[in-house]
Amino acid sequence: MRLDKLLSNLGYSSRSQCREMIKKGRVQVDGAVCRDIAMHVKDDARIELDGKEIDTRTRRHLMLYKPSGILTAAEDKNQKTVMDILPGMYTSLGCMPVGRLDKDTTGLLLLTTDGDLAHRLISPRHHVDKVYFARVDGEMTEEDERAFSDGIELKDFTAMPAKLEKIENTLYRVTVQEGKYHQVKRMFGARGRKVLALHRFSFGSLVLDKDMQPGDYRELTEKETAALYEAAGKAHE
Repeated sequence: MRLDKLLSNLGYSSRSQCREMIKKGRVQVDGAVCRDIAMHVKDDARIELDGKEIDTRTRRHLMLYKPSGILTAAEDKNQKTVMDILPGMYTSLGCMPVGRLDKDTTGLLLLTTDGDLAHRLISPRHHVDKVYFARVDGEMTEEDERAFSDGIELKDFTAMPAKLEKIENTLYRVTVQEGKYHQVKRMFGARGRKVLALHRFSFGSLVLDKDMQPGDYRELTEKETAALYEAAGKAHE
C-alpha cells in the first residue's frame, strides 16, 4: 500500500496532509526518513511518525457492546449506525459488522476487516454458536423447548435446531447457529410469545467483556482472534 494512503487510512490525517508530513521528513520507514509519498510499504515495515512507532496493522477485529437504538449497518442517511460509534480509522480499513443485530437488540457485535472470516462465522455450515438472552411476555413450556430443539418452521424457512434454556421466570437463554433477519424473535413468535428484550451474550468462543458498557469497544486479543479463526476453519493470518 502507498505510504500516504496507509497513514490516512490509519486515521493520522487526510491524504493530502499525510503527503505533507512525508515531504517534511516526519516519517521514517525501517529506520530511514522517507519523503516519497508514493512509496509502497510492506505489511511488516516499521513506520515511525515524529520518532514514535505507529501501529500499521490493516487487519483488525473488534468487539463492540451494541447499545439499543443503533442500526447494524455500514451507513444510514437518517439514523445512527454502529460505525458511527467507532473512530473513522476502522471504516477506512474496511472494518464491517459480522452479521446483524436488530436496532433494539443489545450486546456483543463482532466487526472485522476479514470478509472471508465474517462469511464463515455466520455460515450455518461452520456451526458457530450465537448465544442470546431473551426476555419474553410469558413462560415457555417443555413443548416449546422441544420445538426449538427440533427446528421451528417459519414462513420462509425452517430454523435449524436451537437450544432453549430457562434462566428465571420469563428470561431464557437461546443458542442458535444461524443469524437470519429477526430470527430469534420470529422463533419465539412462532410459539406465541413476544420478545420484550434481546441481548447477545456470545459469538462462538467470544464472550462479551464483562467490564464493557453499551457503546464501548475494544480490539480482540490474539487469543480471542485465533479462537475465531479456528472456529471458522480458516488459517489465522
